[in-house]
Amino acid sequence: MAAREVIVVGAGVVGLSVALEAQARGLSVRVIDREGPAAGASAGNAGAFAFSDILPLASPRIIRQAPKWLLDPLGPLSIRPAYALRILPWMWRFWRASWPAQVRASTAAQTEMMRVSQATLEPFLDRAGLANMLRRDGQLQVYEGEREFRASLPGWQARENEGIAFRHLKGEEIADLQPGLSPRFTHATFTPGWQSIADPKDYTLALAERFRAGGGEIEIAEAEALVPGGVKTSAGERAGQVVLAAGAYSHRLARTAGVRIPLETERGYNTTLPAGAFDLRMQVTFGGHGFVISRLSSGLRVGGAVELGGLDLPPNYARADAMLKKAAEFLPGLDISGGTQWMGFRPSLPDTLPAIGPLPGRPDVICAFGHGHLGLTQSTGTAALVADLLTGQAPAIDLTPFSPGRFS
Repeated sequence: MAAREVIVVGAGVVGLSVALEAQARGLSVRVIDREGPAAGASAGNAGAFAFSDILPLASPRIIRQAPKWLLDPLGPLSIRPAYALRILPWMWRFWRASWPAQVRASTAAQTEMMRVSQATLEPFLDRAGLANMLRRDGQLQVYEGEREFRASLPGWQARENEGIAFRHLKGEEIADLQPGLSPRFTHATFTPGWQSIADPKDYTLALAERFRAGGGEIEIAEAEALVPGGVKTSAGERAGQVVLAAGAYSHRLARTAGVRIPLETERGYNTTLPAGAFDLRMQVTFGGHGFVISRLSSGLRVGGAVELGGLDLPPNYARADAMLKKAAEFLPGLDISGGTQWMGFRPSLPDTLPAIGPLPGRPDVICAFGHGHLGLTQSTGTAALVADLLTGQAPAIDLTPFSPGRFS
């Protein structure tokens, strides 16, 4: 039986996508957020629908590279010293998730999630009247030398096994696609099916507008606790079927219902430069350095990397400066003046898979969080799956690997 009223906690891209999809299926929906639409990670991401990113962050390759990266406080992966002891239980789970059998299972589940997300994206955008914001520029991953390129090949084989199209390039072939790259990048891989959004903040705000136009209400209030039959907020209690899509804050609300979920924050940093800073043709990924540069309608965004530091420590914008300095070396013609810095929290679970499904012991609470750096990518797929659960339909994929209770 369909829920009569739905309360979505979280006005990021996942929460608003769920709200719009539920609304389209005839449900009455209210969204609650402490700051309003696009106030968190949905505003500052790279704007990519990374459907080819089926490989989990937890993997033997990352475990091998992690010691070297962790020695560099400004490198692709870092842990703030003040947070190191606190994160040990999460790191232990991350290590367990990197075992080969777990990696295979996570890759299979992530592939299914990507398929449903890719299949739902364009129909969702068409219904919302936002198809004009979708771009199909492709994506270029670049490598410094034969050794780094060879190390990437098992990942590309896994993608090829799933029917993902790509093309390996060398030398002038790279320059033909993206002029201006440093010659230190001798190899590259082009993914032609890569899609992106014109600007992630504008897109999320547009979702909010469409939701309101359909009769939905967005309430600015702090969600303080899950209570029987609803949620307690700073503006009072709200009754209904709850969808928990509060991003990096979701585990705090789950804890009010007695459920502990090992959610951590990938603190992401970026700098958005003016649009004319470089002739960027597509998103370029510098995998060995853990960051990307994206072409958005609002400018060129240089960002990425992973800093594990929780929600409360102050930002370390030296990380954004370090990425920008590298970008200037890698793209010698890049003008790095006039940029705007940003830091946001990406909600990350140890096995790289999101939590989608009922909260343990609370069938009136549906989880939709923990997407890490893939929130935009998996937003419409998550919306379709959650709407299926809300309306009593069988989801398009098996949700067992995404169960919020899998860490119990």
